[in-house]
Amino acid sequence: MKTNFFIIMGVSGCGKTSVGKALAERLGWDFYDADDYHPAENVAKMASGIPLNDDDRAPWLRELHKLIAGSLAQGRPGVLACSALKERYRRVLLAGNPGVQLVHLKGSYELIWSRMNARAAHYMKPHMLRSQFEALEEPADALVVDISLPVEEIVERILAWHSGVE
Repeated sequence: MKTNFFIIMGVSGCGKTSVGKALAERLGWDFYDADDYHPAENVAKMASGIPLNDDDRAPWLRELHKLIAGSLAQGRPGVLACSALKERYRRVLLAGNPGVQLVHLKGSYELIWSRMNARAAHYMKPHMLRSQFEALEEPADALVVDISLPVEEIVERILAWHSGVE
């Protein structure tokens, strides 16, 4: 099945937004950052250093599912940067949305911790990274890319897979 939508997933700080934007630009597709769709209560909770629970995420995931479904229905391919840490979250996002491919950006805790410490203007605090790694259920059906590679090389690997080269 042809891929018409990518979900770039992984823990906070793995490069989802950077890779997603670069991929969308290369493909000429729309880019969406799942962080932009969190309700204000979720943002406030995370900004206070409190990890979200499944109840907090449920309306957010439904909204993202509608975004993907709407884009596909309009024939507008896209790229979504979204943590999608648990299998049940991914099932919500993918339900009834054919042509969506997961890309798991994978890296070590130490590398991601160092990246998170370097960024100041984000509501996700570095000390919350441990909870993300604990929640992560690695997908069996994703293209997995090592985040120690430069963004351009990560995008090239995704594009090679997309075009059937890999």
